Amino acid sequence: MTTETLYERPGTTVTPTPVTPAAVTQAPTSEPSAEAAARREDIRNLAIVAHVDHGKTTLVDAMLWQSGTFRENQHVQERVMDSNDLERERGITILAKNTAVRFGEVQINIVDTPGHADFGGEVERTLTMVDGILLLVDASEGPLPQTRFVLSKALALDLKPIVVINKIDRQDQRAKEVLNEIYDLFIELDASEEQLDFPVFYAIARDGICRTTLDGEDHDLKPLFEEIVRTIPAPLADAEAPLQLLVTNLDWDDYVGRLVVGRIYAGSIRKGMDISVCKLDGKVVRARVSGVYGYSGLQRVALDQARAGEIVAVTGFEHAMIGETLSDAERPSPLPPIRVDEPTLSMVFRINDSPTSGRDGKFLTSRQIRERLIKETRFNVAMRFEETPAPDEFLVLGRGELQMAILVETMRREGYELCLGKPHVVTRSGENGVEEPMELLIIDLPEEHIGSATQLMGPRRGRMNRMVHQGSGRVRLEFRIPARGLIGLRSDLLAETRGTAVMHHLFDGWDVWQGEIEHRRGGALIADRAGRVTSYAVENLQPRGILFVGPGEEVYEGMVVGENNRQSPLEVNIVRERKTTNMRSSTAEELVRLQPPTKMSLEQALEFVQDDELVEVTPAVFRVRKKVLSASARKSQR
Repeated sequence: MTTETLYERPGTTVTPTPVTPAAVTQAPTSEPSAEAAARREDIRNLAIVAHVDHGKTTLVDAMLWQSGTFRENQHVQERVMDSNDLERERGITILAKNTAVRFGEVQINIVDTPGHADFGGEVERTLTMVDGILLLVDASEGPLPQTRFVLSKALALDLKPIVVINKIDRQDQRAKEVLNEIYDLFIELDASEEQLDFPVFYAIARDGICRTTLDGEDHDLKPLFEEIVRTIPAPLADAEAPLQLLVTNLDWDDYVGRLVVGRIYAGSIRKGMDISVCKLDGKVVRARVSGVYGYSGLQRVALDQARAGEIVAVTGFEHAMIGETLSDAERPSPLPPIRVDEPTLSMVFRINDSPTSGRDGKFLTSRQIRERLIKETRFNVAMRFEETPAPDEFLVLGRGELQMAILVETMRREGYELCLGKPHVVTRSGENGVEEPMELLIIDLPEEHIGSATQLMGPRRGRMNRMVHQGSGRVRLEFRIPARGLIGLRSDLLAETRGTAVMHHLFDGWDVWQGEIEHRRGGALIADRAGRVTSYAVENLQPRGILFVGPGEEVYEGMVVGENNRQSPLEVNIVRERKTTNMRSSTAEELVRLQPPTKMSLEQALEFVQDDELVEVTPAVFRVRKKVLSASARKSQR
């Protein structure tokens, strides 16, 4: 039985001062402009963005508590916005989610966004819904690759920033230096003078505490709420114009079905209203709204009507897609579709045709896998799906290995069985020939491991741009490296630095093909027959390399059971049994000492495989196998 972590209430409930929203923003002029008259002063739309593990979801928890969303004695899970099982297990945000809190007469719509670069598509479409961002930066780590990515997108959309330097209670905090690094990042990204004039807060999100100055007095989050209302502009709202709602997310409810989530840019929408759906291919389809829902805390609340400026969920559209526009029935006017960066990694998904196929999963056929992958690309705008000449193979393109691994892990838990090919980078033709995607790689590690890290970068075509000593015995190394050079790097780096290194990466444009990169030093140990692994065979094979299976496990011909110490592949009999006779031996009772097998995670398996190998994925196990299982067939193909 597992014990669920309960979240203790940080700080106290904020009681706003009785100030009208208009008074908080700007003093009205004698003759308000048409733009000011059309703003919804009772709404603020805000996205919280940061690098992974800098405290976004924890800050949202504190904002929900202090706005009075939860009862004082209510038990709530820690990181309540991370509702997905995979998010809780990995401790990261994968999907962008909406919530809303009230501060006085103002409703603050908040979007919690992922912090990992592989899920940048979630951030890109989320930023189209909001008018400002809350940029969180760790007081020790400072700006990291995803900080740069989300900030560049926000500045390009002219969103108003508020900076929060979090975790100032860390012993190695360096908040003053981090603030200077943030200013340097803004300048590097060509921020305007107005954007450079951002307010700064210092916070301990875990305890619901913020300060207006680093050495100032501890407050609850009331100053932050007031600054949000003051700095983030109220959304423009022309209620008399034709309806325009841009679909930025899709959700599902067991009672009302598919939910279309987006912001109303113009007009209004109500239950039972006839509207037009402006499709991505230019077609216009008539439909009827069956329900309109707003957000209050973590709940969806049914609304009679919603007006421009609000973020809502609407039902009645089974076939609406992300990027499409819900518009007026008589005067359809589509908004520009959502644009996201192109994928940089591709991987083949195919049916599982191994001898163990069908034992663990429910969904096995190519039709079922195809439908599931198409469904994923409808919800995830950063992924692409392509058919291949083979009817049982499909090509999926995405942002990185982690994004692919999350998709596969989700499918595995849903009951799918499939096989995966080796990840490949997406190339393109440029002026100087073939171009490949490059990555900005940042490695944070102890000083004594600098040599090990730089030695790993050489064969992977990495070039060091900068090295910064942080003064705490750790060093930050910055490289520019081909995206394919990252495949398999994480496990090698952790092994070389004894688990002390932390690496982050971000897409950094395209460059000419950098040359061949060797990923795996050793060859494969391949089972030459089916059966169950024996201790006797394992004992004799241990000197040959690293084994992935242990005694009693079932193997089949063509399954990769380990990594050879040498570069060449080696076929082995791992089910061999000891010959027994009636004669007694003096060594028969010797204790057999076996090393435990190395069990790879899905990401490690994807890093390990070569072009002629596959990762077999079932709800129960991960296996590595050869594409062609028969040894004689493999020899004939050479």
